[in-house]
Amino acid sequence: MRNLILSAVLAGASLLGMTAVQADEIEAGKQYVELSSPVPVSVPGKIEVVELFWYGCPHCYQFEPTINPWSAKLPADVNFVRIPAMFGGLWNVHGQLFITLETMKVEQQVHKAVFDAIHKEGKKLATPEEMAEFLATQGVDKDAFLKTFNSFAVKGQMEKAKKLAMAYQITGVPTMVVNGKYRFDISSSGGPEQTLQVADHLIEKERAAK
Repeated sequence: MRNLILSAVLAGASLLGMTAVQADEIEAGKQYVELSSPVPVSVPGKIEVVELFWYGCPHCYQFEPTINPWSAKLPADVNFVRIPAMFGGLWNVHGQLFITLETMKVEQQVHKAVFDAIHKEGKKLATPEEMAEFLATQGVDKDAFLKTFNSFAVKGQMEKAKKLAMAYQITGVPTMVVNGKYRFDISSSGGPEQTLQVADHLIEKERAAK
């Protein structure tokens, strides 16, 4: 946990003094790491871009205004996936929250509101009951949420997310992975905008390799 928090702090420190990254400057070992064992993607045939995050991470929250408009404009051959990082305690609780919202197909509707509740309004959202009360203000049915939160399907997706995080060998959040092969973050890339430049570069790299 200490290393994860330190990684997040280092990532946040790089928000200052950012410089543009040229395509010919982006290479393995600098802005990104090439995984020794590629991880299968969730939709075969598409280039997958994964963002691993935690609702309680301030740097993930700060990354939202940068990554959201970018991900909304990705071409049809790119599949953007969010995966909650779960390393115990509140990380797992919030991961279960995210997966529940995805399962209910309301995640896009309330994703920003959940982040705002934690980082602007000081809510912990540490129990299913507290989550249900808050989500009811966003139009999510309480009983349906609680039933889904404790469902076998959600528990199964949590285990899958934990295994993916291990396979990606992440040490902090936010972290991105392109096509199960390349891992990078705000710190290694040089800032939020540069992170997406690295993502664009690796998407093109994978597209050219097809």
